[in-house]
Amino acid sequence: MDLFSRLFPEKTKRDIELLGSHFLFKKHFKDENIEICYDTNRKPYLKNRSEFISISHSHARLVVCVNKKENTGVDIELIRDKVLKIKHKFVNDSEALAAKDDVEKLITIWAAKEALYKCYGLKNLDFKTNLKVEGFENDVFYGIIETTGFKKTLLLKKEKINDYLLVYILKDQAN
Repeated sequence: MDLFSRLFPEKTKRDIELLGSHFLFKKHFKDENIEICYDTNRKPYLKNRSEFISISHSHARLVVCVNKKENTGVDIELIRDKVLKIKHKFVNDSEALAAKDDVEKLITIWAAKEALYKCYGLKNLDFKTNLKVEGFENDVFYGIIETTGFKKTLLLKKEKINDYLLVYILKDQAN
């Protein structure tokens, strides 16, 4: 049983994640009245604020991202070999050639595509065909969202934090 479950035994995992997100946003905005809302696609936003936000959680880790200028995305993942069983669902041919069975590279691809998906904010993206990552062996690399009539290239950053991998969008390459 983790610390949060012991502190809040009556709360679900989702409740605890929401409490943690509220706490982090309130801390960031210096206790201003912050309300997290969700649009029809379940993309979070701050009520009556212009900043763009993204939220991610993995096991005992929670991260929030705030961008004042443009849509953003963040993902944190526990590094574990479970990714080897599902790589066929999200890794395209060129990514597979570069990553092979390297768990950390595969987690980087997954987390990057999660961040891209969150940035895009709409449903109906195929992780294997509509989301691509290039140069993910480096700490700063590119992510591409491409659908019919839409293409966006974003600069991403990855950081390893103990047994976790954090990937977030630095900026839109058009800006």
